Amino acid sequence: MNDSYISPLSTRYASQQMQYLFSADMKFSTWRRLWVALAEAEQELGLAITDEQIAEMKAHIHDIDYDRAAAHEKEVRHDVMAHVLTFGECCPKAKPIIHLGATSCYVGDNTDLIIMHKALALIAAKVAAVIKNLSDFALKYKDQPCLAFTHFQPAQPTTVGKRACLWINELLLDLEDIEFTLSNARLLGSKGTTGTQASFLELFDGDYEKVKKLDGLIAEKMGFTACYPVSGQTYSRKVDSRYLNLLSGVAQSAAKFATDLRLLQHLKECEEPFEKKQIGSSAMAYKRNPMRSERICSLARYVCVDALNPAMTASTQWMERTLDDSANKRISVAEAFLATDAILNLYINISDGLVVYPKMAEKRLMAELPFMATENILMDAVKRGGDRQELHEKIRQHSLASAKAVKEDGADCDLLQRIAADPSFGVTLEELLVLMKPENFVGCAPMQTAAFIAEYALPAIEKYQNADVGEVQIQV
Repeated sequence: MNDSYISPLSTRYASQQMQYLFSADMKFSTWRRLWVALAEAEQELGLAITDEQIAEMKAHIHDIDYDRAAAHEKEVRHDVMAHVLTFGECCPKAKPIIHLGATSCYVGDNTDLIIMHKALALIAAKVAAVIKNLSDFALKYKDQPCLAFTHFQPAQPTTVGKRACLWINELLLDLEDIEFTLSNARLLGSKGTTGTQASFLELFDGDYEKVKKLDGLIAEKMGFTACYPVSGQTYSRKVDSRYLNLLSGVAQSAAKFATDLRLLQHLKECEEPFEKKQIGSSAMAYKRNPMRSERICSLARYVCVDALNPAMTASTQWMERTLDDSANKRISVAEAFLATDAILNLYINISDGLVVYPKMAEKRLMAELPFMATENILMDAVKRGGDRQELHEKIRQHSLASAKAVKEDGADCDLLQRIAADPSFGVTLEELLVLMKPENFVGCAPMQTAAFIAEYALPAIEKYQNADVGEVQIQV
């Protein structure tokens, strides 16, 4: 095991739940379930298939002889036929009717659609779990003032909770797109070698109504409401592109959060959880590196780039099908889901244990607040009879001088002292300090946060209250 490549997505990052969905057991047992569904539907539509044959197939859905299938594939050089033969060997009575009328894509493509649907549903539940964590965090800190940044330069104050709402909002956009796609999910059905269903028309003696009903019966038996109405041999590869674009969206949102947190951890205002015995650096014992946030950013880049794979595949398919999609989608689709799952595991973990340092947030805000309060100071001075234009120019000069002293001399901000010493403003330092209450400068941030969580975030995730996202474990 140690002498060959093993994907870190399976050994370090992705959850067991997601790994199972892309496992051989999931894939090939679904193939067998599809063969059972096909046989049942054909029987219901009048073909000579017995209950005994169907019962035999059902009894052997999970006991897959992988060694035997590998031996067959080595001989016939065809993975689907290798499993048809293997299934037939353990179902001798059903052997004559297994895969009747179908082409390889009947099991291959329908299984891919089923797995992606289940995997996307798990992604949705994990996105909802992050939204719940961040909503709790936002409400807890909705009133906590902090300095907001534009261009990573000091701007107007906001609150810690309001900033968390920005992260939640992006996830809500992702969840909305995911839910739309899940609600419109369809199977390929039984379309035949070029999408004409010619083999099934032959089986049903030219009865087109029965051919049409076949798709609906298969979809129902596999838990779907419908099949795509038209196709070539395969479902459109734009479907894969659609799914991976959704995953890319989640990755983008997670990376935005993780990048913000990395910056905030540098500022010592907010940081990701840090275990009691965790080591931040092998050389610098004092370090507390934002390792989990950095891993989110790293995996997110992979997912965003990986989303180009199905886009290129979809755009280069020939006519009713080519096989240059197969090798690519086996890797790109599975790994995109596994990597996104890993990202969300990290996001759940971090959002459940975010640490805030209010004193540091206040210290940084107070260092910049005098500059931001100058408009209020100006208005008050004008009310006392001052000339707005003259006072504006004086504030500009005092601000530049104070900023210069901070930057060049490392001095503390003395803007308020400069204004108090200028008789043009007619105000004392004590009076100015009374104005320097951070909560007076955060605008509607606390109210916006409470309203956003109550009206948008919590209603959006209500249906996921009992969703099973499994145990979130972070492998270092």
